[in-house]
Amino acid sequence: MKDLSNPVVLLVEDEPLIRMFAAELLENGGFEVIEAATARAALSMLEKRNGELAALFTDVDMPGDMNGLELAGIVHSRWPSIALLVTSGVVRASTSLPGSAVFLKKPYTSAAPARLIRELMRERLTVGV
Repeated sequence: MKDLSNPVVLLVEDEPLIRMFAAELLENGGFEVIEAATARAALSMLEKRNGELAALFTDVDMPGDMNGLELAGIVHSRWPSIALLVTSGVVRASTSLPGSAVFLKKPYTSAAPARLIRELMRERLTVGV
């Protein structure tokens, strides 16, 4: 069972300044943050932790052979208890998202990522995922 008193969020963003900004927002929101610059690196981290995370917050556009949507799909199928928040400044919100993932358009307000992840986590507790 996840420790909800200090929930861990995996932040996946290839732009270093945006990743630093988002990490600070999430840490200020009460989350422990681990960071990855690519979807493959994030997947490796998830496998090492056996999916023991509260949430994944990923950008869509990523370098390499896997984008954030593909990563979110893998996470949803392998670790359905992980809350999924997907962001992009390019891709539209109408993009098909896996499971109960939520889309957050860039640029986002400073409170939005932590608030949405908390809502997703509460939903998962209520539903019992």
